[in-house]
Amino acid sequence: MSQAFTLNPFDGLFALVRRSRPTAPPAAVELYSWQLCPYCIRAKWLLSLKGVSHIDQKIDGDEAARDRMAARSNGRRSVPQIFINGEWIGGCDDLYALDAAGELDRRLAIAAPPANS
Repeated sequence: MSQAFTLNPFDGLFALVRRSRPTAPPAAVELYSWQLCPYCIRAKWLLSLKGVSHIDQKIDGDEAARDRMAARSNGRRSVPQIFINGEWIGGCDDLYALDAAGELDRRLAIAAPPANS
């Protein structure tokens, strides 16, 4: 009798990467995405490798949500649109460019500012 395995082969790698990173106060990361968008998946994969949790605003077919995203991202309507501590970063290519420049880790290490009461 054969067994079907549903584990993602990268799960162990992600866990190892997360354990090896020093803990720091988390940055607030928000991402607007579509469920099956390959660039969105790629951006979430990089954040996962970094051990960063994020708020995923799925906007599939929701024009009002897309309008809110565009208002926050200088009119850009493509997905993903990524924000770190409320600052607009850009899309997937911008996120990877920050990582290649060594800037992403620094931005992710800055704790989110306290919410206004």
